[in-house]
Amino acid sequence: MSLVHLADRAVIRAEGPDAEALLQNTLTLDLNQLAEGEARPGALLTPQGKIMFDFVISRAGEQAFRLDCRRDIAEDFIRRLTFLRVRAKVNFSLPDQEVVGAGWQTDSSASQTDSASSRADSTGGETDSAFLADCRFPEGVGVFRIYAPKIEANASVSEWDRLRIEHGVAESGTDYELQDAFPHDVLFDFNGGVGLRKGCYVGQEVVSRMHHRRTARRRVVIVEGALPLSPDEREITAGSKPLGQLGTIVDTHALAIVRIDRVAEAKAAGETILAGGVELSLRVPAWADFSLEPVETSAEGN
Repeated sequence: MSLVHLADRAVIRAEGPDAEALLQNTLTLDLNQLAEGEARPGALLTPQGKIMFDFVISRAGEQAFRLDCRRDIAEDFIRRLTFLRVRAKVNFSLPDQEVVGAGWQTDSSASQTDSASSRADSTGGETDSAFLADCRFPEGVGVFRIYAPKIEANASVSEWDRLRIEHGVAESGTDYELQDAFPHDVLFDFNGGVGLRKGCYVGQEVVSRMHHRRTARRRVVIVEGALPLSPDEREITAGSKPLGQLGTIVDTHALAIVRIDRVAEAKAAGETILAGGVELSLRVPAWADFSLEPVETSAEGN
């Protein structure tokens, strides 16, 4: 069992009889699909449909939710939520005593019972600790979110970043800038980050239009370099054409947001895809359903 303390994250509490209704009518994800014991991705959008704040949300008791976001945006996020509250009976707070962490299985043979026991032991057995399935990752990977007074970490943030890269889980700050990405860019249409069948929320019209017209062209991909990748050389190119930008980097692996149509064109032309002179290979996260291949390849044999 690997555990990491995510010191750059903070928890916003939303509590009150109108908390669920307000969040359901404001945020991208469908809270009707959020079960106890789960942590799911979501966002608050601009009216133009771009991500203003991203987070991982979970239930924290009756009429209460936990919004786990970057620490450096937490105060601004609270101010925005408070502005949107109007007369709704909900309070927002930023408790200091709740630390954020993540954990994942390092032994696939461990049972769920053993896992729960290990988690409790690793955090000192605190009764007010929470261990929630991180639904951004495939279920079989066994990744969970931890909320506790303290976390006895035995893994590094670099190891956590490598796990995120392996499974195509992007986060703002390192993989994209806030107010510069649509939910489809970061695969929220595949991981439940947007409720495509729920009612209106801020930016919903743009998201719905993009989805139904299939106009999403920028997507998160997993990158592997022939050599270690440099954080000073993030632009991805093929020939003279820019394709996208590297985000989180760990040695030869990275996440990136690329124009998938341009990647397909580069592949069709036989062009080498590069970042800082390092040759790259790109792949789609296993849980997402889009292609980087030229359209012509799908017609072979017809």
